[in-house]
Amino acid sequence: MAIESIIPFLIVFPFVMAIVMFITRVNKVRNAISYASAVVIMAAVALLTGQWIAGGCQEHVLYYDTELVDHIILVAELVLMVVVTFLCFKYRKYWISLLSIVPTLFIAYFELKGPEMAEAGHIYVDHLSILMCLIVGVIGGLIVVYAVGYMHGYHHHHTDIPDRRYYFFTLLFLFLGAMFGFVLSENLLWIDFFWELTSICSFLLIGYTKEPVAINNSFRALWMNLLGGTALAIGIIYFGYTSGVITLHELVNMGVAGEVVATIPVALIAFAALTKAAQLPFSTWLIGAMVAPTPSSALLHSATMVKAGIYVLYRLAPAMSGTTTGTMISFIGGFTFLITSFMAIAQSDGKKVLAFSTISNLGLMVACAGVGTPETIWAGVFLMLFHAISKSLLFQDVGATENALHSRSVEDMHGLLYILPRLAIFMFIGIAGMFLAPFGMLISKWAALKASVDERNIILVMMICFGSATTSFYWTKWMGKIISQSHLKETKYKDITKKNEVISLTIHAVLMVLLCALFPLLSRIYVTPLIGEMFGDAIEVMSQGLLYALVVVILLVFAVPFLAYLYGKKMRKTMVLSYMNGVNTGENKKFVDSFGEEKTLWLSNYYMHKVIGSRKLMVPSQVFTVAVLVVMLCMIIGGVRL
Repeated sequence: MAIESIIPFLIVFPFVMAIVMFITRVNKVRNAISYASAVVIMAAVALLTGQWIAGGCQEHVLYYDTELVDHIILVAELVLMVVVTFLCFKYRKYWISLLSIVPTLFIAYFELKGPEMAEAGHIYVDHLSILMCLIVGVIGGLIVVYAVGYMHGYHHHHTDIPDRRYYFFTLLFLFLGAMFGFVLSENLLWIDFFWELTSICSFLLIGYTKEPVAINNSFRALWMNLLGGTALAIGIIYFGYTSGVITLHELVNMGVAGEVVATIPVALIAFAALTKAAQLPFSTWLIGAMVAPTPSSALLHSATMVKAGIYVLYRLAPAMSGTTTGTMISFIGGFTFLITSFMAIAQSDGKKVLAFSTISNLGLMVACAGVGTPETIWAGVFLMLFHAISKSLLFQDVGATENALHSRSVEDMHGLLYILPRLAIFMFIGIAGMFLAPFGMLISKWAALKASVDERNIILVMMICFGSATTSFYWTKWMGKIISQSHLKETKYKDITKKNEVISLTIHAVLMVLLCALFPLLSRIYVTPLIGEMFGDAIEVMSQGLLYALVVVILLVFAVPFLAYLYGKKMRKTMVLSYMNGVNTGENKKFVDSFGEEKTLWLSNYYMHKVIGSRKLMVPSQVFTVAVLVVMLCMIIGGVRL
């Protein structure tokens, strides 16, 4: 099966299955179809990758004559505009509808009445697009598998929320189809359509429960993403009128060549990517997405929505290197990385920690794209890979843990290793993948830091250093809670995780271990050629010998939770008395203080929410970043280049 046949199937099949999900109201039948469809999507991605490798991993520009598809996409975009306008008027959010109506009508006028564009391909296949397809297909498919069991338990426990699983799975498949179309499109008008579709799907997923807080959060996500979509549309139209072409790679090539015609479109599209990647001042939409059921949170935070913004910035990276736009993007990314790391420290809700951590790590990826050197993109690609798998694993595991503990507070996860060992092991692997030395995530941070030092970007160096330190702080707090056993609860908790959820969690954990173990090989055979494809010069960012040495240490780290579990069992059997702040009563749970009073030993994290909580830092950070964006965009539009 040729690549030319696989790509249309990969994009269209999820849309077809979305329709099937909507019309299938019998849960057991829909569940079976969901499983099969997820497998088909993953198989199609594997087949596409296999065919691409068999063809020599060459770049492919496909589908030049697509007039019928262009018309279908235009009609679909107008339909999306009508849907958004209807919902905005229904919930009295009238002004938000303008962010859909205006850019859509501009795009329609440009397509129907605008100048004739030079003939070009509409689909582009290379290392980066294949990598994104693997992330979306594999992680997205596993999330669908996980969602089948999770949504059953979700509605069992949330009887006050209408059971609209058919609607939920419809949106999941629409999302996957939109993402495949987005990462494979070369034509900027196609990218604009799939961009809007992902924005609207996320809006509908966040508002799934129809509760007031969900409605408010969903509209916040909508207007922020539509604002980015408006900037994207203006950038596309400006570029089309001034250059006569409408392809992403031509825009990048002109930017690399220093042609003035590309300056404003690159800046506007990069600004749009900041909204999609939930960077300050637009971070609140992703935090608000936590009200949605866990599968949609995992989908938005790991494999799809936010990665769309990162993907665009990586595409634009060569054109942003050394420009005012690059400086703007790297500063906003670095600042977001630092500030949201502080805010994450103040969170005790597990999902909120993951949300702020997601925004923080996305900030580092954005900063890497803004610097725009081969070293930073090498680091950024690995950051994206590790983040996609780790965050999907953690969101799913926190959801499963919440179902068992009836809480997702980090404080209530004390001794999780001894209460729910299977879920604790998954959580440990996910957290280790996010920050523990020398996992790939941390190796990538080292590479980003080195590149920033080489570029003499002192401000970014400071942001990465302090942001990494605070990142280690909040992850260590969480990991310490998991393996601690000082005040284990007497209550017996049952692991009620369903088999399909366990399958998804297990595959995620195995993928994380393999990604760590194969880090050097992946760098040599895939990421280094990807860098060469983007910049025309493949470089070895980190020596293979060093990477292999780090892998040995990584594999040893995975023994920590197992050894902690065995040690804990031994402690409970032999009752080795631990030192306490007084006389141990003999059970390692209580002690007698200096006044002769019996006290219970209790370990609790300090969150400092009154000092560095989101209520203290979010608004000032938003005001500051708005000022930075306004000033720097004015500089770019005014023709100032660094």
